[in-house]
Amino acid sequence: QVQVVESGGGLVQAGGSLRLSCTVSGLTFADYTMAWFRQAPGKEREGVAYITSLATTRYADAVKGRFTITQDNTKNTLYLQMNSLKPEDTAMYFCAAGWVVCSLVQFDYKYWGQGTQVTVSS
Repeated sequence: QVQVVESGGGLVQAGGSLRLSCTVSGLTFADYTMAWFRQAPGKEREGVAYITSLATTRYADAVKGRFTITQDNTKNTLYLQMNSLKPEDTAMYFCAAGWVVCSLVQFDYKYWGQGTQVTVSS
C-alpha cells in the first residue's frame, strides 16, 4: 500500500520562506518521478515542479528562481524549498508520484498525498 504524506505548510509573511516535505512508502521512491502541485480556492490544480529518477527538474514559470525541488532517496523524502513567497503562492500543496513521467500534468501521476496548506500574508 502506497502512502504519501506531506508536511511543512503554514502561515508566512510575503517574502518569507517555507520548506515542504513529502515522505513516501510502499514504492521504490528512487524509480518514480516526484512532483509538487498546488490548488488555490476556486482554481484548478496546477503543477509546481517535478524531479525525475535521473534528477532532472522542471518548474512552473510562476515559481522559477524562487522554489527548489530536491529529494533524498535514503529517506524516501521529497522537498520543496520555497523562498520569496508571494500571496499568490497561497494554496494547498500536494505531493505526487508517477511512473516514467516528465510532465506537470496531474493526470500523469498515480499516487497523491492529502496536501499541506501554505498561506502567505501580504
